[in-house]
Amino acid sequence: MSTDISTDTSTGNQDGYVAEHTPRMRFTEHAPEVYKAMVRLDAAARRGLDPTLYELVKIRASQLNHCAFCLDMHTRDALAAGESVERIVQLSAWEESKHFYTAKELAAIELTEAITVLTDGFVPDEVYEHAAKHFEEPELAQLIASITVINAWNRIGVSTRMVPGHYQPGQHA
Repeated sequence: MSTDISTDTSTGNQDGYVAEHTPRMRFTEHAPEVYKAMVRLDAAARRGLDPTLYELVKIRASQLNHCAFCLDMHTRDALAAGESVERIVQLSAWEESKHFYTAKELAAIELTEAITVLTDGFVPDEVYEHAAKHFEEPELAQLIASITVINAWNRIGVSTRMVPGHYQPGQHA
C-alpha cells in the first residue's frame, strides 16, 4: 500500500509535502548565553581549517547524529562554498566512495566517525595515527575541536527538534 502525500491537503500544505514538525523549544531564546558561547567556540574551532574539509566534517557528524537541521545548514554552506553535490551525496557512503576525496579528507572523515560514534569507548589508535599523518598538531587540534563542536550542536538540534529547511548560507542558527 502506498500513500500519496501530494493529495493530502488537510494540513493546508499545497506543495504536497508532509507538514513540518514544531520545534520543542527555541534554544537560542532560552539559553542565549550558551548559544553565543557556542557560536564563539565554533568560530574558534574552525580557524586554520580548510573550509571544504570543515563542512565535510560537519555534514558527516550530522549524518551520524541524525541532525536534520545541521545537515541542512552545512550542506547549504558547503554548496555555497563551491562543494560539489556529488561529494556531498557520496559522503554517507564514503568507505565505498573514497575516490571522491583526498587522503587528508578521508583521514578527517574517519576521525569524525570515531569521535562521533565512540563505539569502543575511545578513538582507536590507528584512526588517530592516520589523521596525525595528514595533519600537523595545531591543525589536528582544530579538527578535533570542530568535530567536538558539531557534535554539541547536533545534540542541541536533535533534542530541541530544530526544523530544517529555512537556513540560508551566511546566517546563524
